[in-house]
Amino acid sequence: MSRDVPIHSWPGSYYINNEKRWESGTLSLSRTMVCFVSSLSKNCLISFRLSCIIEIKMESSSFIFSTLTVLEEGNVKHWFGSLKPNRVVVYNVLEHFWRERLLSPTSEAQGAECQISKGRELINLVTGAQRRLEDTGRVLSHQGEQFDNMMQGLEKIDSDLGVADKLLSELESPPWWPFGKFPWKAQQEAKAEDAARAAAVLSAGKGSSRNKVITSIPAVVSKGGDSDLKPGCLLVLVSSLEVRDTNCQLLHKFERNEIDEIRVCNPYEITVRQRFIGKPDICYRFLSAKMPEALSVLEMQYKKKVEFTSEYTTFKATPCSSVCGKEGTHWREGKNSQVNLCVLPMLILHVTTGWQQRPYF
Repeated sequence: MSRDVPIHSWPGSYYINNEKRWESGTLSLSRTMVCFVSSLSKNCLISFRLSCIIEIKMESSSFIFSTLTVLEEGNVKHWFGSLKPNRVVVYNVLEHFWRERLLSPTSEAQGAECQISKGRELINLVTGAQRRLEDTGRVLSHQGEQFDNMMQGLEKIDSDLGVADKLLSELESPPWWPFGKFPWKAQQEAKAEDAARAAAVLSAGKGSSRNKVITSIPAVVSKGGDSDLKPGCLLVLVSSLEVRDTNCQLLHKFERNEIDEIRVCNPYEITVRQRFIGKPDICYRFLSAKMPEALSVLEMQYKKKVEFTSEYTTFKATPCSSVCGKEGTHWREGKNSQVNLCVLPMLILHVTTGWQQRPYF
């Protein structure tokens, strides 16, 4: 059975409910599926579709062991532990692709996804509207702060210009000169005003076109390695690339002539690098479910700097298929009775959200 090429993989362990033990292996995320493959038997212990996920949470088991839990349709809960580099990175990536898959499923995945009910469609619409309102609110708040800063700057400039005007008036019309301003000063002022006016018009035209946003996509962003992947966004402008966090704060800006390499690892992952001599390079990594939308623009703007890896070629050549069957498989399959609710050795913990159950090991 053919396997879908993973977008990203992390070493870790999975709790097998029937055997009451943890199995080490690799957690993989593909275009439509999440699966866990054992490192010993090389078998797929668990697989499920992104569209069937109800909730992804970071929890603790036996007070001290940090785990990542995924709640699937049918009230089936999967426990993943010992994730590397850490569970926060895995959570950020899984949560991003899960939300994007629910809100805007692509035509490629629609054929493989299970039938979406009217209730889920309504929930998706409401969730999408909520996200857009939140994004709009953050942008408006950021713009309001910018306008406040601009007004303060203009007031300071106006005050400085008033002082400078008084000083220039005293210098240009000294008490001992009876004929007003010096004649050569009037000519210089006229030339300076014309030059300043022309420069302002030219710079305004260039600035408005250079700062135009071509496309913007939500992404999981990392500077350098895999250990600090965080939610953010990638903005493709006419003259630059901007990296921003979830609050629309600028993290870094790549000018167009500063970018040395855009490496495409797969259709959902790229790295942008600026090289230096004598100091470390600046490299940002982007993972996004909407990366194909930005790739078409990047290929046109940075044609000579875009480099496709062999993994990208393999990924594009592999058809979208399930990892372990059409509807996903579970370790409990083949048993006499099908269990919908995980029966684990329990330790009852009282937390703020109520009584919850944790696997004890």
